[in-house]
Amino acid sequence: MKRLAAWTVLALAVVAILGIAREPPFWKRYAMSMMHGGSDLPLSFYQPRERVQGGNLPAAPRVAPALESLDPVALQQAADYAAAHSSRALIVTRHGHIVFERYWQGARFDSMVVSDSFARTLAALLTGIALGERRIGWPDEPIRQFIPEWKDDPRGAITVRNLVQTSSGLAEGGSLSNPWSAAARERFGANLPVTLLESPLVTAPGQADSDRAADSQLLALVIGRAAKERYSQYLSEALWRKIGAGDAWLWLDRDGGTAHADCCLITRLADLVRVGELLVNDGRYEGDEIVPPGWVHQMLTPAPGSVRPGASLSLITGASEPFAARDLFMVAGDGHLMWLVPSMHLVILRSGPAPAGDRAHIPNLIIRGARDYVPAQGRPGTDLSTLVPNH
Repeated sequence: MKRLAAWTVLALAVVAILGIAREPPFWKRYAMSMMHGGSDLPLSFYQPRERVQGGNLPAAPRVAPALESLDPVALQQAADYAAAHSSRALIVTRHGHIVFERYWQGARFDSMVVSDSFARTLAALLTGIALGERRIGWPDEPIRQFIPEWKDDPRGAITVRNLVQTSSGLAEGGSLSNPWSAAARERFGANLPVTLLESPLVTAPGQADSDRAADSQLLALVIGRAAKERYSQYLSEALWRKIGAGDAWLWLDRDGGTAHADCCLITRLADLVRVGELLVNDGRYEGDEIVPPGWVHQMLTPAPGSVRPGASLSLITGASEPFAARDLFMVAGDGHLMWLVPSMHLVILRSGPAPAGDRAHIPNLIIRGARDYVPAQGRPGTDLSTLVPNH
């Protein structure tokens, strides 16, 4: 019996060695990720990279909080709370002006950071731009038009909208800590398209959402093929340069290979705020239309049977109290959390490792401290819950 156990261990060791020899990039990335606990990886981890050329325009004007009707005391209370919950930065803008900044742990306004799943929001925004340019025909266009590998496959019936809403019906990828899971293969592997196209369909598309990274990756594949250029190039020319962001970098699965679109864009903190300005102003940036009007609202519309939108946007929270503004929504990444209030033209970015504490505390302090804040029950006119689903 002992001899059998020894042979079993030896056989497993041989299989492991052969696997590592056959896929060294995968195992190197996987091992380094596990050494860091799967999060907060150094920027050097994300190699190879591809540049996303930016417009590199100056930052928005900085003004005193009072000029934007915000209370300095409330802002400092929010900063104190952020500092107590391991934050690296808290940045607040209103009407396109930077009104408040606090940094910890060596961070600064132009620090380079990994955007985590904020990258999914960029893919969804690019989809709206591609629709506006007629590179994609309509939101409910089946993706078989762009993925001929699925022309005669039931997966070809998945629509562009399904991918934006993360409701493709494809199997969830499993845990990144399991090296044999689809999620690990997508994140650390050296042939992302092959792994994506092996994803099985387990439910009908469009029925409910799931936290499935493959949906954003497939969306980027569709965008690149629709635009007939590399995803990085289209991101640069259609969005990144137009909002004046600095140069950024996409992580590739291999040299000259496929860009990760579900995570890992390396960018400046300052440019996450620029994306927030775009979202809070319905696709406009400094008065210019970048994304077609109404597309952000469609990004916020959940799939039937879902309680939250896809694209890393969220209308719900694990907070202990309701949000003070009924039209508030969030963009959530592993290391960043952004609150957006369109009715107040307000963007609040908190950066730092999870947990971020109570998700309503920081925005509610700032919102309620605004001189022009009107509590929900005292607001005349339109009920914003009819404009933003699930509020």
